[in-house]
Amino acid sequence: MKLPIMFFGIHFWRGESGRRYLFNCALTKRGIPDDSGGIYVFVKRHFAFFLQPLYVGKAANLRGRLLGHEKWGKAWWILGATERHVMRVGSEEERRMIEEDLIRGLKPRMNDVQMPRCEEDAPNTPQLKKSWLWRRKVEAFFRKLFGMAPKHPVETYSHTHRHRTAPPDMAPREYWKKRA
Repeated sequence: MKLPIMFFGIHFWRGESGRRYLFNCALTKRGIPDDSGGIYVFVKRHFAFFLQPLYVGKAANLRGRLLGHEKWGKAWWILGATERHVMRVGSEEERRMIEEDLIRGLKPRMNDVQMPRCEEDAPNTPQLKKSWLWRRKVEAFFRKLFGMAPKHPVETYSHTHRHRTAPPDMAPREYWKKRA
């Protein structure tokens, strides 16, 4: 029995850079290529058409990595993953770049290593960092052109939490006395 291609055929995932990557859906062991490395995505399908990425990873051998993956149990049993999407990628450098781009763009809930922590967190890969900086410059130009306020960095705990400090000339016992 062949399943309709619109449900379980190919799917595009878009990274933070805006680049689209073509993935094949692998529902069974036979759908996972065993002769090459690549990128894989654990996916949860909602109402047949809506796909939610749960985990993005890379592997030198896709079949060897996916058949015994340590996070597949949690993705399948707890988070409700329904399928795995795979894409063949030849070189390790390209796999690393694509994985980081997809993690930063999709923000899957099971990935925590390469997730951006704030708006100022630049990518690690030089090629992605270059496009990230370019997009930020273009955004700043248009914000300035249309008179919009620039985006401010996220306040950290040290800026929001103030400690009362004693002036240097005050003795420690006098510090705790009520001031008039």
